[in-house]
Amino acid sequence: MSDADSSVARERVIESMEQSAEVYGLSRSSGRIYGVLYFAAEPLSIPELVDETGYAKSTVSNVTRTLSRVGLIHRKSSAGGGRRVRFEAERDVWFILQDVFQQYIQREVQTTLRTIRRAEEQAPPDAREQEHIQNLRETYEDLEEIVQLASDYSAAELREALEAYEQ
Repeated sequence: MSDADSSVARERVIESMEQSAEVYGLSRSSGRIYGVLYFAAEPLSIPELVDETGYAKSTVSNVTRTLSRVGLIHRKSSAGGGRRVRFEAERDVWFILQDVFQQYIQREVQTTLRTIRRAEEQAPPDAREQEHIQNLRETYEDLEEIVQLASDYSAAELREALEAYEQ
C-alpha cells in the first residue's frame, strides 16, 4: 500500500469517527481529534493537534478536555519533565464501546423498560394490546441482559462463551 493509499484509508476512518461522535452526542471535531490521536505514532500536544486538524486552539482545548473527561483520550506529561501536556487516544475500542453501552444504551433500555412495564400494568388483562406489550417487554428484558453482558465481559470472553455455546 502506497503512502497515498494509506493516507486515504486513514482519512476515511477518521471521517467515520466524526460521524460516530455525533451519534454519541459529541461534536464532529471530537471525532476528528480522537481519530488523529488514534493514528498518531506518539502523543500530540494542543499546538500539534491545531496543525493536524486546522481547528482553532480554543476548539482543540475544549475538545481535548471533553474527550479526557469521557475517557477517550489520556493526558501525558512531556518527556523530560516539560510542561507541555500531550494527549493519546484510548486504543482499546472495546473499553470505549462498553462505556457507551453503560452510559447511553443501558440507560435508554432501562427507561423504555420501565415505561413498558407501567403500560403492561395499566392495560386491562384482556386488552388486545396486552400481548404486544408483553412481547415488547420480553424483547427489552433480553436486550437489557445483552447490554449488561457486553458491559461486564471483554470481547474475547464473550466470543469464547459464544463458541462454547455453539458446540
